[in-house]
Amino acid sequence: METALRTAKTAFLAARVEERSNAMQRAALQIIAGIDMDKLLIASKEERRNAKGKLNRLIERERLKGMNGHWSYDLNRHIALKQARDRLAD
Repeated sequence: METALRTAKTAFLAARVEERSNAMQRAALQIIAGIDMDKLLIASKEERRNAKGKLNRLIERERLKGMNGHWSYDLNRHIALKQARDRLAD
């Protein structure tokens, strides 16, 4: 019984961490790019392709800011954009 509770607790906590991570990513993407990931995951292929193009452009702009040492470069924004693009590719 105790082992089952520990297993259930571990699974529950892992699910919570995953949900929190997804929520943070969705919020960041909405703020950064104005893209609603929930709607995009159920969107048509054409809409997904357009969103991937927008994300690629935003990632490239962020990369150029970093390469040029621009004051507004944000590594966290760069990572969030890449993670969103990778998630969309799945």
